[in-house]
Amino acid sequence: MIFIELLKVILLGIVEGITEWLPISSTGHLILVENIVHLNVSEDFMNVFRVVIQLGAILAVLVLYFRRLNPFDPGKKSAQKRATWHLWFKIVIACLPAAVIGILFDDVLDKYLYNPYVVAAMLIIYGVIFIAFENHNQYAEARVKKVSQISYQTAFYIGLFQLLALVPGTSRSGATILGAMMLGCSRTVASEFTFFLGIPVMFGASLLKIVHYGLAFSAMELFFMVAAMVIAFIVSMYSIQFLLGYVKKHDFKFFGYYRIVLGVIVLIYFGLTAILAK
Repeated sequence: MIFIELLKVILLGIVEGITEWLPISSTGHLILVENIVHLNVSEDFMNVFRVVIQLGAILAVLVLYFRRLNPFDPGKKSAQKRATWHLWFKIVIACLPAAVIGILFDDVLDKYLYNPYVVAAMLIIYGVIFIAFENHNQYAEARVKKVSQISYQTAFYIGLFQLLALVPGTSRSGATILGAMMLGCSRTVASEFTFFLGIPVMFGASLLKIVHYGLAFSAMELFFMVAAMVIAFIVSMYSIQFLLGYVKKHDFKFFGYYRIVLGVIVLIYFGLTAILAK
């Protein structure tokens, strides 16, 4: 029995590792998979698990970009260290809007928006927006071709787009990538800056959930949480590199179509489930 539950946890870790960095909503996928595999744990545990599992994914960013994000690297010249600090200041500025709203309305968002129908709607809506934007800007030249070229003002505006991701199904990476591209960033720059924004956002969100619910879970539940984080970390290492390689040759329309299909599947699945339950 425990082995079956562990397999479910591994599956959730894989789903998190793949979907956290692609603009397709990790929340949408986790909700769908959770309702199919039915992990036998408490609801409080799942509320913490859905967020804390993301720490495994974010560790992949820290490993892959450690030198670039480390302002204390002895191999960096003083100008490079200053540039790294500026990058971190921009990351913090971009995260402020979501941090403030997330802290103030975390319970309200969970209560009223964390359901499959909201997720399905957001998957479809932003899928359409991605396709429309890419079609409209098919031949446009990006003004910002390096992360270092992102201004403080642009970083703040990207942070405002990140607010949209507080609605489940929007996709944090999807909202920030789309916003960054609308503000003139290349697909690669938009993707990389999104990776970096995930560091304080996910650590902050995890801390918020832990403070709210605590970690008074069984040893087995805590083991499940750590196992899922490890799997998410390993899979994320490949997902991040895949996305960076993909956007160098392709646009995001494929992900837009995928979102629409997944949104329809979520609506059909939960609609039929509700009908059969009556």
